[in-house]
Order: sequence, then C-alpha cells, then structure tokens
Amino acid sequence: MSRPNLDQHTGAGHPEGTLGGYLTGFALAAVLTAIPFWLVMGEVFESRTVTALIIMAFAMVQIVVHMVFFLHMNPRSEGGWMLLALAFTVIVVVITLAGSIWVMYHLNSNMMPGLHEMSQVP
Repeated sequence: MSRPNLDQHTGAGHPEGTLGGYLTGFALAAVLTAIPFWLVMGEVFESRTVTALIIMAFAMVQIVVHMVFFLHMNPRSEGGWMLLALAFTVIVVVITLAGSIWVMYHLNSNMMPGLHEMSQVP
C-alpha cells in the first residue's frame, strides 16, 4: 500500500504557493508601499485630497495582491465559497463604516448645534 505524501497541498481547494509566486507578491507589495511613501514624503501633489485618494487606490491594489499571492484566493479555490465569503465581508464592512460615519456626523451636528455657528463668527 502506498503512503500519500502529506507535504503536498495539491488537493481540491488547497492551492499551492511557489517561491516565485511569493517573491512576485513580495516585490509587488514592496513597490505598492514605496510609491505612496514617496508621494507623501516628496509632496508630489499640492492637494492633500488627491494624495489621499491615490494612496487609497494603491491600498486597494495591495489588498488584491495579498489576497492573490499570499492567501491564494481565486474563483476556483474551495468551489467559489471563499470569494462569496469575501464579498459578504466587504459588504458588512462597508455598511458598518458608512453607518458609523453617518451616526458620528449627525451626533456632532445635533449634540453641538451652537458650536458650528460660533466658529463662523469673525
């Protein structure tokens, strides 16, 4: 009777990472970290809003790089359930963050109504 090799993770739903894949992911993560650092330290854009939006775009790309190269998430892994769980998680996080910001904004404007008018008086 042959004994299965327990070191291999090539079964269904268990993608295998390679050294080349990990090095590619590491290089992409390093570049996607260095560019926003350069944007801030070099004061490339005059507007802080533009810089913040570009940094957030780089952050989203870096999240995808981590999911693909390090977490091995793709449509084939675990029959697509992993991506479904990710989509649900993203929806819950967006609802939570948007709701929190909405509540904090309205609490600030409703609980401190006189503060806003006082700051506009010259």
